[in-house]
Amino acid sequence: MVRFRLRALSVIAIAFLILFQDRLSTPVCNNPVFQFVQEPHDLKVIFVADLLLSGSESTYFNRFFRDHYMSKFFRKSFETLKPDLLIVLGDVSAKGSKLTKSRWLSVLRQFYKMLGPFVDLPFHAILGDRDIGECSDLDVNKLNWIARKLPGLDPSGCGAFEIGNVSFVSLNAVALLCDNSSLRFDVEKVIERESLELRRETKPATKTLNHSTYSRDSNFNFFWRESAVLSGSGPVLLLHLPLDQTRNKHYGGNDDFERSSSSFVEWSNEVTRNRELFGTGLYNILHTLPRNASEYILQALRPRIIFSAHRYTLSDHVHFDKTREISVPAMSWNARDDPGFVIATFQKTGRAVSISYCSLARESHIIVVYVSIVVLFCLACLRG
Repeated sequence: MVRFRLRALSVIAIAFLILFQDRLSTPVCNNPVFQFVQEPHDLKVIFVADLLLSGSESTYFNRFFRDHYMSKFFRKSFETLKPDLLIVLGDVSAKGSKLTKSRWLSVLRQFYKMLGPFVDLPFHAILGDRDIGECSDLDVNKLNWIARKLPGLDPSGCGAFEIGNVSFVSLNAVALLCDNSSLRFDVEKVIERESLELRRETKPATKTLNHSTYSRDSNFNFFWRESAVLSGSGPVLLLHLPLDQTRNKHYGGNDDFERSSSSFVEWSNEVTRNRELFGTGLYNILHTLPRNASEYILQALRPRIIFSAHRYTLSDHVHFDKTREISVPAMSWNARDDPGFVIATFQKTGRAVSISYCSLARESHIIVVYVSIVVLFCLACLRG
């Protein structure tokens, strides 16, 4: 009789865990996925950021718990939301800038394994500061090698592509922190090239535009002449580091997207919004791109909308020129207790973009449930 009860209890516990895992791996969205009626050819894109993978250096806890749940979460998100495109906004690795090439390959294997069915979809991944390092230790040859392993990136870590009549441009934002650097100049060339292309498409008269329209002074500060191209007429801009948000406080973030958290990593990331210049142009990577570079990007590219990362929390900000920027939260329990992602639907007709935030269960809640099941099972065994 006792053995029968224990077997029955074991079966019930296993069934409960299976249902529990399936429920927790289903994304929970706090806003309707569609704020307008979806047309058959609207483009649905999932944005994730800061996966912070460790590859062969992962602990057993990460491999058999966190990675397991993240893989299930990606698969469930794919099945539930049926996206057309996946975009990863940097920091694929937890400390990629310090890894050898062989260890970077283990991170990439972990990355592709975690993506599961998303590997068969178009996807684009940009580079973050954890992937390539800060200006002081940035290795251009290593950056080129990493960029070749990810789809759509050029040797400078930038990319441009179009899918479903929506144009995307990704920039290596980390390089824009490195003053008087060849890599920074390469990124600036990408910005100027895309700016010229935008003006050719939107106004034929701008074909006479030359590179002197956007330039820098002797202190490497950007400046420009006014352009007739309207804000929001450019591509979707993808960055790891957010743009500066201090110029116009009136257009602040939307409270609908704010999430509370007491994690240390979020608190430390919010300590300051400014960057200090050290020595020969090395910026301390804390929060956003410098103001001059941010305004240069907005004026040159006139982005339709901006998606960035690095802050670990979700933010919805409107810049001084009415450009909207969504900062995507970390998709890793290594960064926060409740990781999440953003899903955006780009309307085929018009310029409207529908945004929804989706989250994974809190890691602390999952651990509490597992511990409770073990304790109850042990008590049942002792009573039996």
